[in-house]
Amino acid sequence: MVLQYKSKKESRWKKYPGKDKVKGGLSKYKFRLLNEAKTRTLAEGNYAKVLKRFRAIEFFKHRK
Repeated sequence: MVLQYKSKKESRWKKYPGKDKVKGGLSKYKFRLLNEAKTRTLAEGNYAKVLKRFRAIEFFKHRK
């Protein structure tokens, strides 16, 4: 999965470098979660919403 972000003012998505490397607060940005091939959007919205979906996918992927 690929996590991307962009400022609410911008139109171009960037690869997410990490929480501590993003300038300003996380509330100033929009986030989205894509599959590995970058063909489907799995979640889009604020940071908490996207990370909640990411954790849910990871949980079910590794569940036996």
